[in-house]
Amino acid sequence: MGAFAAPAWAQESGADEDTPARAEIVVVGSQIAGAKINEALPVTVVTADDIAATAAVSGDELFRSIPQFGDVNFNSQYLATSSNAARGDVGSLDLRSLGIGNTLVLLNGRRVVTNPTSQANTQLVPVLTYNTNAIPVSGLQRLEVLRDGAAAIYGADAVAGVVNTVLKSDYDGAEFSMQYGGAEGTGFREFNAHGVVGTDFAENRGNITLFGSYDRGTGLSSTEQSYTASSDKRALFEGTDFEGSTSLDGRSTTTIYPNLVTYGNVVVTQNGTALTNSSGQFHVQPTTSTGCTVAISDDRCIQSGSMATSGADRDLRYDSNAGGVSVIPRLKRLNLFSTFKYELSDAVTFFGEAGFYRSVTHAVQSPISTLSSIPVYIPASNYWNPFGATTLADGSANPNRLSGIDAPAEGLPIKLSAYRFSDFGPMHIDVTNQQFRLLGGLRGEYNGLTWESALSYSEAWARDVSDNISMTKLMESLSKSTPDAYNVFGTSVNSEETIDSIRESLTRYTKSTLATYDFRFSKAEFIELPGGWLGFAAGIEARRESQLDDRDPRIDGTITYTDPITGNVQGDFVNSAINPDTAGHREVFSAYGELAVPLVSPEMGIPLVRKIDLQIAGRYEHYSDFGSVGVPKVAGAWDVIDGVRFRGSWAKSFRAPNLEQVNATVITRANTRTDYVFCEADLRAGRIDDFSDCSRSQVTSARRAGNPDLNPERATTLSFGTVLEPRLPDGWGDLTLTLDWWRVRQTGLIGVFGEGNALILDYLLRTQGSSNPNVVRADPTADDIAAFAGTGLTPVGEVLYVNDQYTNLLPQTAKGLDFNFNYRTPPTSIGRFSLAVNVSHFLKFYQEPSPWIQELLDAREAGEINAGTTITGGGSLLEQNYKPKWRGSASLTWELGNFKLNAFAKYTGKVYDTSLAYDDGSYWTVKATTIANLYGQYTFDSGHLEGTTVRLGVRNIFDKDPPLSSSGYEGALYSPIPRYWYANVSHKF
Repeated sequence: MGAFAAPAWAQESGADEDTPARAEIVVVGSQIAGAKINEALPVTVVTADDIAATAAVSGDELFRSIPQFGDVNFNSQYLATSSNAARGDVGSLDLRSLGIGNTLVLLNGRRVVTNPTSQANTQLVPVLTYNTNAIPVSGLQRLEVLRDGAAAIYGADAVAGVVNTVLKSDYDGAEFSMQYGGAEGTGFREFNAHGVVGTDFAENRGNITLFGSYDRGTGLSSTEQSYTASSDKRALFEGTDFEGSTSLDGRSTTTIYPNLVTYGNVVVTQNGTALTNSSGQFHVQPTTSTGCTVAISDDRCIQSGSMATSGADRDLRYDSNAGGVSVIPRLKRLNLFSTFKYELSDAVTFFGEAGFYRSVTHAVQSPISTLSSIPVYIPASNYWNPFGATTLADGSANPNRLSGIDAPAEGLPIKLSAYRFSDFGPMHIDVTNQQFRLLGGLRGEYNGLTWESALSYSEAWARDVSDNISMTKLMESLSKSTPDAYNVFGTSVNSEETIDSIRESLTRYTKSTLATYDFRFSKAEFIELPGGWLGFAAGIEARRESQLDDRDPRIDGTITYTDPITGNVQGDFVNSAINPDTAGHREVFSAYGELAVPLVSPEMGIPLVRKIDLQIAGRYEHYSDFGSVGVPKVAGAWDVIDGVRFRGSWAKSFRAPNLEQVNATVITRANTRTDYVFCEADLRAGRIDDFSDCSRSQVTSARRAGNPDLNPERATTLSFGTVLEPRLPDGWGDLTLTLDWWRVRQTGLIGVFGEGNALILDYLLRTQGSSNPNVVRADPTADDIAAFAGTGLTPVGEVLYVNDQYTNLLPQTAKGLDFNFNYRTPPTSIGRFSLAVNVSHFLKFYQEPSPWIQELLDAREAGEINAGTTITGGGSLLEQNYKPKWRGSASLTWELGNFKLNAFAKYTGKVYDTSLAYDDGSYWTVKATTIANLYGQYTFDSGHLEGTTVRLGVRNIFDKDPPLSSSGYEGALYSPIPRYWYANVSHKF
């Protein structure tokens, strides 16, 4: 866990004496209340004071500070322009980087509903996560993490481990706080207010606790920092081996200057001069650019062929970041939670929970643009069409048809193959996330048997609304033969009335539900054995989970667009293919049993075997859509002498495919990918020196199909460790050291081949005279044919889309070490000091390549394809992109009377950016970085301010930028927030 967290067994003394919360601490890891078997498990606990050291405002910031948690793929920087991403106030967690969805999250010991919006993971399949930003950080009493496979205890999908968030409850008193903070050199500001109130009633037989928090953030714009200020990152790499590398130019080739093709590829000439190439292609550019064939206005002209992606035309690319897009969205967040208990009798207690979360975010992103796979046709009737009809619909002469052209008198339709609708302004995105939870149950004791039963219902929904353009409305405007027709040629300014008549909102509504019932019982002292009391637990659980992904009617096929020129039927948005709704549900029934077996006790007096305890557990689960499975777990702890313990565990896990992976029909996703066969042509023709200069990246659509025949993912977990708690001389304080080795082998991981790999396979096969049938291309144009001339390669056209399907991949193995050091001095005349260090180190992270991936790796090794290709999905993943070998954190606290000072540091090791390859096949190093925080606080214990605490702090005290990568910075690893100052005032009543 975080460096600030001691092992759970080292904190058995319970809560801080100063807190008014009186609930018994039952740490995650065992269902046996009061059992000592947690000593065999790598469980750590983070308290409210520990969380304060991180200065985290959101759950995302909190989990980023914990070394054992991997990259955060659900973040505000991931696919920010696409509703296919989980946008808004969303963060993910990924314990040990084993994959989103492999960590079970509990709230007060019971399952929570997942965030309803899916997003593609590193395997390019849709995954669901618990939304870490729904955690009210300021309301946490503690956070518990079991860093071990726990399927037999908590559920078959707890592959990496379990996170249990424990909110303040059973509270008697009141506490309120306010915090305000901001980042230097930016307009980013945050405000937080929270309060908790609790009271006993009915002569202390009952308690009700209410908690609420409100957060508000102003957001962060790309223009506020150097590494996000431009999509062209070349200037950031000056003085490096990649200085001037065109692959770092992330500006879009889809610009405000349209690429156009005459319908039917008709060649158009003017007085004998060709205005198009032999495929009918031409583009619009400024008159200040070279190569103009004919002017169509004072500042616009036509040039034959498509706009070049390099040379002079490079400066015509569109720089979305320079225009100011949201790096962090503007935010409002509300969390409310209540717990209730009432002792119905001395043996039975009723308890309940009610929770509510709502967030609203607003972001701006780059203006809408077309996709190559969704053509837009400009009719011959369009008023601004330079190849339009000679006579308009009202019988008047067409003032915009170029004179002297040989286009037919009725004019020519024109395909708009690439264009950015910049006059619509930036895309505005508003996302609302909401969830609630209701739980009620009974607990009690009977003849020493502790039992508990509860019903719960949770629901989460999200509504993502963004600007878009209706194809139907656009065509209506493009078809007009009057000046109010929409003009893509830049020869006039489109009116607001024209723009508003085309604009349409795109809405994605997602919803997930979770209904649970459980009955559990345990007895810590069931049968007395020579080594102590045998404890046991057993229980049954049932749950029903559902997920709905309700796409906009203009995407899901309800409202379609039929092109009047081609007759093609497609979705009604200009940049979105048809994507059907997805819905599914499943029921799961579980039964489990657990034994805590004491084999040896200290009283037995066996040399070098002070104590041995075992945990033996098993779980049966039946899925309504996948059948049945059983998973076991065995764990043990051996105390050699007092203060020296060895521990280990072995467990199996099972994770069924999520509902979207099974039930989706066809999901279309678009990502920027490199068409390497064009890079090879450029290299052979001498237009580039190596693949790092290739600028043939484009937005590539992938059509991924769900697979009802998917098999579940399975995993085997093994861990061994040691715990040292030497009894120091009186006055020396307390010391705890832990070291754990772990290994997880996963089989049947769900993934896809990937459109990037498909393009590399197509590149390989085309060098051999064939092609990849899953890569669907347009016919080669004249420009394409010219690009391949003299290279020995057969010309190809642009990629329209790539076909793919979810499948089970080959095994993945990860192993590593966790080290914790915790030392606390006794009170002294100069105060009390605490030091905690936590280190997570990967020893291995390897995925066995599928036969298709291995074919690509072998071909690259043999020199059949260029070493600059980026092949994903196989081989060692260690230190690639988001998987550093080393992560660590450290916390140092000094307490003197009412004053406390804390310093916290987080270390992230280096990774290699596979998007930047050297000639020898090695990659750019994203350097290791340490970020430090500091805060000081004073608590008043007398006078008018008695009970008031004032805290002043700073995050990222040395104002370090994230280390440089090809995208500027890695949002999955680092926060873009510079030095951040904050002040907090709280008061306890």
